Amino acid sequence: MDSQQTRALTASTVAFTVCFAVWTIFSIIGLQIKQELGLSETEFGLLVGTPILTGSLIRLALGIWTDQYGGRLTFAAVMLSAAVATLLLTTVDTYVMYLAAALGVGIAGGSFAVGIAYVSRWYPKERQGFALGIFGLGNVGAAVTKFCAPFVMVALGWHAVAQIWALVLIAMAAVFWFTTEDDPVLRARLLAGKPPEPFIRQLEPLKNLQVWRFSLYYFFVFGAFVALALWLPRYLVGAYGFDVKTAGMVAALYSIPASLFRAFGGWLSDKVGARMVMYWTFSVSAVCTFLLSYPPTEYVVHGAHGDINFSLAMGPAAFMAVLIVLGVFMSLGKAAVYKHIPVYYPNNVGAVGGVVGMIGGLGGFLLPLTFGMLLDLTGLWSSCFMLLFVLVTGALAWMHFAILRMQHRVAPELARTSRDLPELAHPSPLLLTEWNPEDQTFWEKSGEKIARRNLWISIPALLLAFAVWMVWSVVVTNLPNVGFKYSTNELFWLTALPGLSGATLRIFYSFMVPIFGGRRWTAMSTASLLIPSVWIGYAVQNPDTPYLLMLVLALLCGLGGGNFASSMANISFFFPQAKKGTALGLNAGLGNLGVSTVQFVVPLVITAGVFGGLGGEPQTWLKDGVSKAMWLQNAGFVWVPFIVAATLAAWFGMNDIASAKASFKEQAVIFKRRHNWLMCWLYTGTFGSFIGYSAGLPMLTKTLFPEVNPTQYAFLGPLVGA
Repeated sequence: MDSQQTRALTASTVAFTVCFAVWTIFSIIGLQIKQELGLSETEFGLLVGTPILTGSLIRLALGIWTDQYGGRLTFAAVMLSAAVATLLLTTVDTYVMYLAAALGVGIAGGSFAVGIAYVSRWYPKERQGFALGIFGLGNVGAAVTKFCAPFVMVALGWHAVAQIWALVLIAMAAVFWFTTEDDPVLRARLLAGKPPEPFIRQLEPLKNLQVWRFSLYYFFVFGAFVALALWLPRYLVGAYGFDVKTAGMVAALYSIPASLFRAFGGWLSDKVGARMVMYWTFSVSAVCTFLLSYPPTEYVVHGAHGDINFSLAMGPAAFMAVLIVLGVFMSLGKAAVYKHIPVYYPNNVGAVGGVVGMIGGLGGFLLPLTFGMLLDLTGLWSSCFMLLFVLVTGALAWMHFAILRMQHRVAPELARTSRDLPELAHPSPLLLTEWNPEDQTFWEKSGEKIARRNLWISIPALLLAFAVWMVWSVVVTNLPNVGFKYSTNELFWLTALPGLSGATLRIFYSFMVPIFGGRRWTAMSTASLLIPSVWIGYAVQNPDTPYLLMLVLALLCGLGGGNFASSMANISFFFPQAKKGTALGLNAGLGNLGVSTVQFVVPLVITAGVFGGLGGEPQTWLKDGVSKAMWLQNAGFVWVPFIVAATLAAWFGMNDIASAKASFKEQAVIFKRRHNWLMCWLYTGTFGSFIGYSAGLPMLTKTLFPEVNPTQYAFLGPLVGA
């Protein structure tokens, strides 16, 4: 058994190293592609971050597949798939095709979820922290790329880098397949003839807020690590004037210790506890990011004997010293986060580890892109560390208050299962264990009051969802005014895509309330609206924002469209049959007012600096020879405070109903019912017309009647419909 453990751990670590080297390949070859295509900072950030997006989103599925089919098969398949995509990278020559190939390259990043689930099954709990820390050494693959790829690229060109890295990946897949065995848990299940646990059942632990708190930790310790590993060569070239070879080698000085100390972090988590390691990680990281955030500044002090001039600026040596310290503690934190998972969720390591890894990996995608956007907007290289400082202090505060709450709730309740934070061992008071609205006595005594409270919190949350869903219907009419050179066809696509993604998400959102609980899902789905709202606010300030990124933001607005299905499903559980029609009519009708609201409010808020200096500088445009100022970013930013308020109201004011539980399989019976499909057809004509015309009429009016301002009238139709 020991030799099998050693082989599994060694092969997994080496394979993950190779995968990580491929996953971060654009941090080096992307510099040459940037020059060849003349990309902006934002376009470069999107190119570098695209593989990280794929590698992040696929982690949840790969983690579950590893639990179901074993790490040996899944790991080999991941490496071969990524190798094919890396070879195809050398056959394309346009920016869009580079992005498409980069999506395939990103499959290599999903290997982390596979390895975590595979390795953890070979070791007992008291050794899992160290074993997973050893596996995490594969992060050094980023340093391998930083150190080796620049020399290969200078000597042979970037195509050679991609080809060599792909061939190594293929060779590693063969070595892994022939040197490893199926894990003991899989072998025992196969011998017993038991089927794998259903995919949907493995998602059950994701209803715990604790999982998402761990995900935020990993968003910083891993996501920020990957983001800096990708962004650092560009940072060093721009901020300190290094050439690409020097920048690659210096960046490797950050990546190597930030990877090697992960094994020590696993051992330390076994010895002193993962929570203590997380405290050290966040505290030191907050200090480091604060120091790195300070931009080079010149000061003039008017003294008694004349002016005194001095400057504050961090030189390259001091910068790298602080950055290496930051990387080391990030590495300790990465091990500590994953020490928690097999302890709390021993039977769902793949699913929980997959979602934590997915959120962490998304940090590696979102942060480089945001770094580029912040640099374009502020002109400050240190703006990336300002963002990380806010992120780490938020994570530290959440962790600290969660632990304080745990300390206040000890003793007999300790053995009881928590609905919100399992380690706090306290059931949520917002869980309704008895709910029978059809009982007239129960309804009149307490049921009606609770149901109406949930309804009146649900309505504004749904209104905001519709507002974010339809925000592009107003934004697109103003994009040409502030310098965006999009064709009419491209503008109509931006208007249409939220409808496509929103409609698709409704299929999945319909099933979420019985699985996660209405309160939880309403709060989470409402909070998700912050993603497109904030990003739109930044993206519309720069006319050079790639059209592809705008399409992504349009698709993300579909999160608002999906909310309708889960909101209606949730409210239906609270009311008796005789009152469902009125309740759902109020929820849907007043929620639909979000369409009219966005088309009425946005034209007003973009004409003034509502957020002052925090909202950014206005854009200027000419109309009839008169220069006008416009704050188009307010179209996204204006919803942020209301979304935060609605999220908090849902989390602290709504209820989950214990009896409102059903698996995906139990709910999927509707797909076999003819009346369901007839209702879908009718709804296409009714609601489909309402939302389609509401989204398209402002742009259509502007196209057909250029002299008319469509925003003065567009809101009237949705208002009547709602």
